[in-house]
Amino acid sequence: MTQQTQKKIFDFILLKRVFVFAKPYAGRFYVSIVLAIVLALFSPVRPLLINYTLKKVNTPVDDVGKLLHFLFVITAIQIGFLVVETATKFVFAYSTSWLGNKVVKDIRVKVFEKILHLNLRQFDKTPIGTLTTRTINDIEAVNDIFAEGFIPIIADFLSVLAILCAMVYTDWRLTLICLIPFPLLIVATYLFKESVNKSFIAVRNAIASLNAFVQEHISGIQIIQAFTAEKREMKKFVQINKRHRDANIEAIFAYSVFFPVVEIILAISMGLLVWFAARNALHLSSTQATTITGNIVSFTLLLNMLFRPLRVIADKFNVLQMGMVAAERVLLVLDNQDELKEDASAREQMISGNISFDKVVFSYEKDRAVLKEISFSIPQGQTMAIVGHTGSGKSTIINLINRLYQHQQGVISIDGIPVEKISVKSLRSQIAVVLQDVFLFSGSIIDNVTLRDQSITKEKVIEAAKMIGIHDFIESLPGGYEYNVQERGATLSTGQRQLLSFLRALLFNPAILILDEATSSVDSNTEKLIQHAIEVLTQGRTSIVIAHRLSTIRKAQKIIVLDDGRLIEQGTHEELVRGQGQYAKMIAAQLKKDGD
Repeated sequence: MTQQTQKKIFDFILLKRVFVFAKPYAGRFYVSIVLAIVLALFSPVRPLLINYTLKKVNTPVDDVGKLLHFLFVITAIQIGFLVVETATKFVFAYSTSWLGNKVVKDIRVKVFEKILHLNLRQFDKTPIGTLTTRTINDIEAVNDIFAEGFIPIIADFLSVLAILCAMVYTDWRLTLICLIPFPLLIVATYLFKESVNKSFIAVRNAIASLNAFVQEHISGIQIIQAFTAEKREMKKFVQINKRHRDANIEAIFAYSVFFPVVEIILAISMGLLVWFAARNALHLSSTQATTITGNIVSFTLLLNMLFRPLRVIADKFNVLQMGMVAAERVLLVLDNQDELKEDASAREQMISGNISFDKVVFSYEKDRAVLKEISFSIPQGQTMAIVGHTGSGKSTIINLINRLYQHQQGVISIDGIPVEKISVKSLRSQIAVVLQDVFLFSGSIIDNVTLRDQSITKEKVIEAAKMIGIHDFIESLPGGYEYNVQERGATLSTGQRQLLSFLRALLFNPAILILDEATSSVDSNTEKLIQHAIEVLTQGRTSIVIAHRLSTIRKAQKIIVLDDGRLIEQGTHEELVRGQGQYAKMIAAQLKKDGD
């Protein structure tokens, strides 16, 4: 965290943006402010009542009955006031926490919605753990701005002001004597605030690093174990965890020093109070002595009440600061404009599946083109295979068709309409993608293949499963269609996950089907099922197939060959083999490998 970021903590524009989220709950916010003022006014009441009681009791009276009645009444008032004050504190604490949690809920929804619509390149360069920290930890810290920060600090400041006024009203000289050590308290509070603030920032950064590291390494646990890298990765984790621990220890050390210092300063104030009162009592009359006795008792209570908020106000200020730092990070996510921009003229459009690329240029990074003036077309209902070496741009083409990325030059059109003129929701709802690395969410099979679309009934799922020949496989699992596949489909084989992805694609009845290495890494028996599923899926649909297996490629009506982002050949399997170009060499190499 830079020094510039620390200075922005007091940015009122940032604070104003945070409070925009509290606007729907303005009534509860104003109630909290009013309660803060009421509690501040309540603070000195009990010490002043005690002072009044002592003066009244120490005054000579003729009627003991009246004195007892007075004591009974004043005690009842004290008890009643204590009940009212406690109830008010409860309502205040509940209101601020309620407000904070409502705001957190709304912000978390907006952040997650924002993340869902960010361009994929954001996830290419931002660790998932970092975004997880923004969505969970940082947003939770924003709650502290309301529950423990801004409003409670206002309440504490008003309480301190009310107590000081009560002290000056009671005895201004005693007040000045008791406030002599306050410069020490101000210095100690400032040093504590700066120390803890620095530690909290380090803790926040360490948490983000921990989340990113753990997320990445749990996802890649198979690689770590396969290459016996546990010790090396553990060493990295220990280093990151050590930074987190050291930052927390620095904060603990600051607390351990600050609170005893506050107690010492309070003791000095109390000592000065007793010294000054005792010194003056020697020269006072009995009536004046009665007055000073009441003042000493009330001042003792007032001083303790004065130091109580001062002990925690620095801590609350740090909480506010960290809440603001977290809010700034969260707002950076909300301010991210790297979203796919919808053209103003984009409309919902039913598509048939005629796809055309005309001199399309695309790059993930500036000056590093991945696709270089690619041109081809696919008629409706036909299948086109894309072949090429790794990194030639095959997957990029399919990412551009469903607008996961936006091309920089050229025209991509479907049914003669540029894809920018078709709404993203309409476009993607008519395209199904089956990837090599199938992602399944933790939950039942039926939830994974329908993606919780309520319009897709279980009967429809079963019918589709029978069409592609996987109904018996699903029924063989414990619970059948309700079988829990666990996170990322960990309880299923690669081929089984692949088959479920075909079922998912069929259920959404797409006009365009995209298969990205969908037949790789599976055994021969599973491949037969997959080949059958492909035949069912591609029937009557425009299909784009990225594959290395000859059995999959040669069935395509058209094949395009990519090399270093350029389209170097296109035609049917027979035409390309006769041409003795790059495709023919690739097929010959594969046939030789299969023959060996």
